[in-house]
Amino acid sequence: MTNCQETLTSAATTSETMKAKSDSTEFYQSNTAAEIHYPYLPHTEADRMAMLAEIGVRSFEDLVKHIPSSIRSKPLALPQAMSEQELVSYISELAKKNKPASAQSCFLGGGSYRRFVPAVVPAIVSRSEFATSYTPYQSEVSQGNLQSIYEFQTAICLLTNMDVANASMYDGPTACAEAVLMACRITGKQKIAVSNCLNPEYLAVVSTYVQSCGLKLETIASEQGKTQLFKPGNDIAAVIVQYPNYYGTVEDLKILETTIHAAGALLIVVSDPIALGYLTPPGDFAADIVVGDAQPCGNGLSFGGPSAGFMACRKDYIRQLPGRLAGITVDSGGRRAYTLTLQAREQHIRRSKATSNICTNQALNALTMLVYLSALGPEGLKSIAHASMQKAHYLAGEMTKIPGVKLAFNSSFFSEFAITTPKPAKELLKLLEAQNILGGLELSSSDAKLNNGILIATTEMNSKNEMDNYVKVLKDLLSK
Repeated sequence: MTNCQETLTSAATTSETMKAKSDSTEFYQSNTAAEIHYPYLPHTEADRMAMLAEIGVRSFEDLVKHIPSSIRSKPLALPQAMSEQELVSYISELAKKNKPASAQSCFLGGGSYRRFVPAVVPAIVSRSEFATSYTPYQSEVSQGNLQSIYEFQTAICLLTNMDVANASMYDGPTACAEAVLMACRITGKQKIAVSNCLNPEYLAVVSTYVQSCGLKLETIASEQGKTQLFKPGNDIAAVIVQYPNYYGTVEDLKILETTIHAAGALLIVVSDPIALGYLTPPGDFAADIVVGDAQPCGNGLSFGGPSAGFMACRKDYIRQLPGRLAGITVDSGGRRAYTLTLQAREQHIRRSKATSNICTNQALNALTMLVYLSALGPEGLKSIAHASMQKAHYLAGEMTKIPGVKLAFNSSFFSEFAITTPKPAKELLKLLEAQNILGGLELSSSDAKLNNGILIATTEMNSKNEMDNYVKVLKDLLSK
């Protein structure tokens, strides 16, 4: 067929397609209102009426009439349909209303941090083999994905100095909660002790798990922003300690570990992965389970997610490790191969015998952390951790020169620290935000004694000019 004939045929086909679309539009316009509103739902109006009749009501309205009108959702005020170009322009205007952290001086922390993401990270994780795959566990077709999971597990073990890690959890808080259930299975005990310096978000998730599972929870008091040394009772399954803790203070795991293990309890450590590039890893302090969040390692703030949780433990407890576990073996030809191991593929359907009701993992976010750590290497990670710590100590030193501003605790800290101010923290943070400074997190919600407390975090992204400007603006605000 010549090019001219192809063009004519194509034009004819287009004409027929347009006519078909026109006929289709007329069909929907002439059909019922339900068909117009829900053209992509498989059920017809006759199907819906049959189901309503089976329930014993005449209409959908009869089905929901007991719901007060005051709490029913109102129809969405959507504008008329737009062309693609018009829609892009409209959404762009809406996006301008956002004020991202990257457009401000950001000193927010408390578990989520603005850190630099090397270009290699999005370049790899955006590849379709990774970005579009889901449950990539069939070993005969998923060697690449399984290898990336295996390497992620290896990286977590190297970072924490633990024996084994799983393929990731949903996020740090759920990983911590799963560690609690794991500890109870291992010890046979039903009580958990939690440091008062644990991130409130982690504590909230742990509390939810504990209540729903009929377990008991007790809080360990703190002093000067550090967990007080205490002697756990023999009924304690595990003690949760954060390192560095929510206030940025570096806990003395060596001393805590001795008393915890002497009581027959397990030590669960919540760790910041960046800090582990510089601090002694929890495995060196005989931690039993180590958990944390992948967000600081290549995963952006992204309005709060998604992220991934990491979880590692001693080899003795590998059979109780929840979630997926990728292993390395050889195939029938003697070649290296990767596969899920030690757990049934559908272990989560085993009801009470399952180690967890979490039946998947955050593979893409875990891969992001792996690529980030691989790109930096041990020395690069140490350099970033050290820079973050230096900046925090510089900023803290400059801030405490301001009359009335004090460090909340007289304890060693890493890259986050808490201050108290002579004016309400909530008021100050709003005034700082008005000058494009995200000054930190208000601490009164986590500790009523810190009504004027602010938790401040620094990363490699905070320049000296940014920090000096923060100090200057804060000083001006407090002098008024």
